[in-house]
Amino acid sequence: MIIREATPDDAGQIAPLINLIYDEMQLDELEDVPEGDLLKVIRAAYQLPTYLSGMATTVVAEINQRIVGVAFGYPDKNEDNVDAILTKISRRIKSFQTQPLIPDAEAFNNEWYLDSIAVDPNYQGKGIGSQLLKALPRFVKNSGLTTIGLNVDFANPGAKRLYQGHDFETVGTMMIGDHHYYHMQLVLDTASAVAS
Repeated sequence: MIIREATPDDAGQIAPLINLIYDEMQLDELEDVPEGDLLKVIRAAYQLPTYLSGMATTVVAEINQRIVGVAFGYPDKNEDNVDAILTKISRRIKSFQTQPLIPDAEAFNNEWYLDSIAVDPNYQGKGIGSQLLKALPRFVKNSGLTTIGLNVDFANPGAKRLYQGHDFETVGTMMIGDHHYYHMQLVLDTASAVAS
């Protein structure tokens, strides 16, 4: 397995993985949006430099030239600009014109926020999510931040256990859409983050 930064050519394989997260979130505003339209928005976002290695970073796990996992995040100060891209792209698609995609604020201050992490269902349970989590400090160190934050749904205790196994600790809660989430953080050992 290779863990690397994504390229624009990966967008077509990344979009269905990110879409898994939207499916799990069951957002009311997406109820009447055809899945193909949401995939178009996601694919377009992950072709942009801003999403790949600009204001945000997208990291993929690849096996035999197939993207089987993805992690996407950004420094908290970039959240509004990153979210604005999804909103702008969604406005171009008819099914979103009355209600464009406007993500909720999710990051805490002074953290690199892991917005999304997803693994292909055919590859789940093989440690790919763990490998992505272990690789993140290498990509986060360039941001100058020493804390990684993420949100995990109250209804997903398995994911919470995974993050706890990687030394993430619950530091708060929040609502995203109509679901309650734990906000978890990992404070990086700056020496090991630099060495990785």
